[in-house]
Amino acid sequence: MKLLKYNKIAVLAIVSMALISCAGDDQLKESQLNYTQPVKTSLDNWITTNYLNPYNINVQYKWNQNTVDNSRYLFPPTINKVKPALEIVQTIWLKSYATIGGPDFVKKIAPREIVLVGGVNLNSVGTRTLGLAEGGQRVTLFETDYIDQSNRANVSEFIHTIQHEYIHILNQNKPFDEKAWKLLTPGGYTADWYNYAIPESNELGFITSYARSNINEDFAETASMILIYSKAEYAAFLAGIQSPTALAALKAKEAIVVKYFKEAFNMDFYALRDEAEKNTTAVINN
Repeated sequence: MKLLKYNKIAVLAIVSMALISCAGDDQLKESQLNYTQPVKTSLDNWITTNYLNPYNINVQYKWNQNTVDNSRYLFPPTINKVKPALEIVQTIWLKSYATIGGPDFVKKIAPREIVLVGGVNLNSVGTRTLGLAEGGQRVTLFETDYIDQSNRANVSEFIHTIQHEYIHILNQNKPFDEKAWKLLTPGGYTADWYNYAIPESNELGFITSYARSNINEDFAETASMILIYSKAEYAAFLAGIQSPTALAALKAKEAIVVKYFKEAFNMDFYALRDEAEKNTTAVINN
């Protein structure tokens, strides 16, 4: 009787396995998943050649709700705006760092993904978020649809975003001298930075009002603003500062930035600024 009982159990197990196998075969045959690879466009091939292969940076321009804040009114970039935006980033940011820092510099320290968004990312207080850096791995650039390559101010504002966010990534790899920085304008930081006009913040020793949000943003704003200024523009900016205390603070911050680039990456910051200026002019005149 025991042998018969065990044999029945064995038969039932075999039948069950067969049924599961058949069910699995049917499910595979009826799978709704699409395993076909999307056809690459000429734009995709250009991105592979100019971003993915040389720098190991993937560019995402097609809409993906997992990479944006779905509580905001955002939309993907217009296709014909994608390549011009990426060419600006390539010429002013990538090529400048490659020339001064070495061809492998950005390849080693870079966001592994750039996400392009066509629209404006408005905040409840009326400010605009121009870009985001997430964990040093992804940079999101907004307002891609509004780039005007013939307008230097417009191009500078757009490239300011990637310059600023990249400074954060560099700081994550090698921190700047926060202790020295904190001593320069300790009473000027505020969460309400957006309520202050830029000239007012300048006279307190900050290169922009946003720099007043915290010392990390202050460092990134100081470095990135100098990189989008021409040498003459930055000299004119400093010459317009009325407060001797503010001027001294701005120059001290500049000195920390220059020292940081030299000691952390053996890079001449002023040479990087000059290269970015030359490449910006090339973009405008193209």
